[in-house]
Amino acid sequence: MTTLFIADLHLDPGRPQITALFENYLASDEVRHADALYILGDLVEAWVGDDDDAELPRRIARAIRAVNDAGVPVYFMAGNRDFLLGEAFARRAGMTLLDDGTVHDIQGRRTLLMHGDLLCTDDVAYQAVRQQVRAPQWKAQILSMPLEARRAFAAKAREDSRAHTGSTMESIMDVNDGAVAAAMRQAGVTRLIHGHTHRPAVHPFVLDAKAAERIVLGDWYEHGSVLRVTGAGVELRGLATG
Repeated sequence: MTTLFIADLHLDPGRPQITALFENYLASDEVRHADALYILGDLVEAWVGDDDDAELPRRIARAIRAVNDAGVPVYFMAGNRDFLLGEAFARRAGMTLLDDGTVHDIQGRRTLLMHGDLLCTDDVAYQAVRQQVRAPQWKAQILSMPLEARRAFAAKAREDSRAHTGSTMESIMDVNDGAVAAAMRQAGVTRLIHGHTHRPAVHPFVLDAKAAERIVLGDWYEHGSVLRVTGAGVELRGLATG
């Protein structure tokens, strides 16, 4: 059997071909016959609340619900773009919310699952913002705003994020090896799967004299990216649009 992982889809009305690719992939035999589907954050470019009445959230909920209805459990972990996604939408979509840093048995191997941004500890400015916006009081304050005000706020946040990314060295925005090792030691695992950095790869290394691996999921800006985990191993592969 196969367990599937995706992340960093950044679904947005401005890229309808990627939304269609997402819907088509979730309707595929590969997904409908999988053991489980994990979405490790940044499903959308911006999430303004579970009460968003736009078309995109409805399409996302419908596509994920169909997977769940086919008997395949869907797990979701929030990223830095969709941390306001909550229980109401999860129920509507038929998916289970996971905390960042959850450990699951994946095809017989204990595996640490993260979005990945917590591992980018060299980006001090980002970590400070992350701590602020993840605070329950801050989230409650934002969600109490009118929907249109939240949409405007999200648009401004995306502009600020692009400015920060454009002015920060790539090495600073990547994961810190020490943070990776510390997270894996604390979880007691030798495999980590995460997204966020948009640098898909399988990184084998040695952790405390044991063979270990860090698997990075790809983004969906230009095409799809899926990790397939089976008892025989792992495979990262792309999905073409069109």
